[in-house]
Order: sequence, then C-alpha cells, then structure tokens
Amino acid sequence: MSLNRTTALDIAQVLTEALPYIQRFTDKTIVVKYGGNAMIDEDLKISFAKDIVLMKLVGMNPVVVHGGGPQIGALLEKLNLKSHFIDGMRVTDSQTMDAVEMVLGASVNKDIVSMLNRSGGKAIGITGKDGNLIKAHKLKITRQTPEMQVPEIIDIGHVGDVEQINTEILDVLLQSNFIPVIAPIGVDDEGNSYNINADLVAGKVAEVLKAEKLMLLTNVGGLMDKEDKILTGLTTVDVDRLIADGTIYGGMLPKIRCALDAVKGGVSSSHIIDGRVPHAVLLEIFTDMGVGTLISNNETPTQ
Repeated sequence: MSLNRTTALDIAQVLTEALPYIQRFTDKTIVVKYGGNAMIDEDLKISFAKDIVLMKLVGMNPVVVHGGGPQIGALLEKLNLKSHFIDGMRVTDSQTMDAVEMVLGASVNKDIVSMLNRSGGKAIGITGKDGNLIKAHKLKITRQTPEMQVPEIIDIGHVGDVEQINTEILDVLLQSNFIPVIAPIGVDDEGNSYNINADLVAGKVAEVLKAEKLMLLTNVGGLMDKEDKILTGLTTVDVDRLIADGTIYGGMLPKIRCALDAVKGGVSSSHIIDGRVPHAVLLEIFTDMGVGTLISNNETPTQ
C-alpha cells in the first residue's frame, strides 16, 4: 500500500524539520527526568521508550533519571506504613527507606530498563549507591514563625541532598553505548541511604556531565503565566523575575529552581515538558515549536 501525496508530504516535512536538530545534537548528552503520567500510562511508557532509543540511534547520549512517588505510595499502603509530607517531601524513616529502595532501585528501575531494551536499546539500571554515583548528606529543613526566636529544625529522616556526583560509572556506560537509567538514591560516607528528589538528581547529573539539555517531564503543559498561557524561550533573568513577582510559586517552584540551577551551572538549556503528550521528548528536541517551556542563558533561546 503506497502513501497518498498529502501523507507523504507530511512525513517529508517532519523528517526535514528534524534533520538540523539531529545534526546539532549528535554526540551531545541529554538528561531526561522521567516521571508523572508518562511513567504510569502504558501507551505513554511505550512512546517514551521509543523516543529514548531513537535518540541513542541517531547519535545522542540520553541519560534517564526516574522518580516513582506513586509506586512508593502504593507499596507503603500495602505494608500499612503511613506517609506524610513536609514541604512536598516524604518523611522517610528506616522502614520507609527500605520500601523506597525496593521500589526505586528494583521494580521501577528494572521495568524502565526492560522497556528500553524491548524497544531496541541497550539500557543499564543503576542507583546512586552503585559506584558511589551519588554522594549525599541528610537534608535539613528549617521552619520559622514570627513567634520563634530561632528557626525550628525538622527531621524528615532519610531524605537527602546531593553532595557530589561521581561521573566515572556514567562515563564508562556512555562510552560503551549504553543508556544509563538512574534511581535517585544517594549514600553518605557511613553507608546510609537517602531518598533524593529526582528533579534535583537530574539537574546535578546534567551539570556534571556538561549536558546539552536537561528535560523534566511533568503533568502540566509547562510553566504558565498569570493568564495560564505557556511561557517558553525564557532566559535565566526572565525566570528570576517571574519567581520574584510571584508568577512561579508553589509546587512548580522546586522544579523551576532545578531547571534554572542547571542552566546557571553550565547546561545549555532546560526544558519543562508535558509528559502527557505522546512522544513529548522527541517533539521537544526535533521540532521548531516544542511542547513545553525552554529556559536558556541565551538572550534569544532556541531549541
């Protein structure tokens, strides 16, 4: 069955539009944080895997960092372990940390690896504990009210912050043509494990690898202005201004700060993209329009 003229022209247009991006990003490292709906919906999981494998096949170096909040919550419920959150972070005692490692380091990580391999890729799953990839320390949260003379320090357990990324293991994998899939679990000098925000890990990995792009998949269309229109083509100065004037607030603020810090740390551009869109990763990389918010140090950012 042959293509009709209109369909053939549409395909040709897509391929020719993608060509300059393929040429520009060959041999470049692109760090993708995978989470949200894209990680749960079966069709979106398949499209994500195909996107990552295609990136590798055309000469890019994708690195996947994944979350797993809903899966962790489901296991904790089965184990009758209650979850509660402070400032958006799960309070993680020793039992909860064991569950986090079971979910992130085992089931979720291996599912993603298997999915990429079934799509024709060569993926290897690792946690931040493997090869001391992610050296971490305990995250401290402080809270202060007008009545307090000194801030209150809140202990949220085994929740960590990134102290250092050891790129040795990632360099070996990338040079061997593998796709690294990283579970955001860190370790300190005493061997204690820490649950770390996946956006934060992805940003730090992108910085140390001097990545061309950091891509954060979300369950929203991108960064919205006060009229709920998607903002894109932003500079770091623009983002700082939007934080200051209150346009960026609440749950989006930590994600934006990760993206912003990565760009300020040397990553060429950060993208906050709608993971609910099939093939969102490819659309953001290979098309002129993209499907989310682009942040760059350039005065006139491009894809």
